[in-house]
Amino acid sequence: MKITNRPEWLKVKYKAGYDFTRVENLLDRLHLNTVCEEAACPNKGECFNRKTATFMILGRVCTRFCTFCNVTGGNPEVVDSEEPANIAQAVKELELKHVVITSVTRDDLPDGGAAHFADVIRAVKSEYDKVIIEVLIPDFQGDENALNLVISASPHIINHNVETIPSLYHEVRPQADYRQSLQLLERVKTLNNLIYTKSGIMLGLGETEYDVINVFKDLRSAGCDFLTVGQYLSPSKQHHPVVEWVHPDQFARLHDKAMELGFLHASCAPLVRSSYLADEAMKSIRND
Repeated sequence: MKITNRPEWLKVKYKAGYDFTRVENLLDRLHLNTVCEEAACPNKGECFNRKTATFMILGRVCTRFCTFCNVTGGNPEVVDSEEPANIAQAVKELELKHVVITSVTRDDLPDGGAAHFADVIRAVKSEYDKVIIEVLIPDFQGDENALNLVISASPHIINHNVETIPSLYHEVRPQADYRQSLQLLERVKTLNNLIYTKSGIMLGLGETEYDVINVFKDLRSAGCDFLTVGQYLSPSKQHHPVVEWVHPDQFARLHDKAMELGFLHASCAPLVRSSYLADEAMKSIRND
């Protein structure tokens, strides 16, 4: 399929309002980063206008070079010891009911940044205990002790994205391992089955629907509870190209298949991202 300009269903319009500006000012005042900005998320305007953001800890520079990602790769920054307290303050000021905390990958750190994740979780709980805490974590290079550090802080949801199908890993995610990612999700359930697990995949990288459904099955075999599926948008000509614009009807079919396979919640649509409307998963299982 020849790729042309984005179809209508991927065009986003928003205007900055009072809450958008409030979130930007808060992030600036507390020296906090968001994946909304660093990953050029198309939903940034909507989320900021809803007084929410996905916090990105451990700096803005990633030690990996995934070909789909807009986050800067290179020499990472010094870990900010004030970050846990500042994120807790932001969560409290925004009165969030559901917060998502992610990070760059920090293969340079002995624990991959796991202890810092745990510090952030505990700081948020200590400052503002009315919030559901979801963390979107890297693979920690398969280090189970690092994963244990995050689990010990008892977030409500641990998210780790497989991102794409196994056969595309060498092109899209060359420093990661598909089976290792599945094992991480499975270990969470083994170590604490009260924590919900979540994962996501992008479409339009060159996969088939058959490939995607097989990933769904692998995730369910690993005990994954929640699923996100969205359209890949290439950040630049230097990144992996978009191979296909996937029609919303196909996303709807995949949603139905995901629910048939037993996911507790599946969010499948072109503009879906890992943390987009993340609170809907917990609402759906609690019938809010």
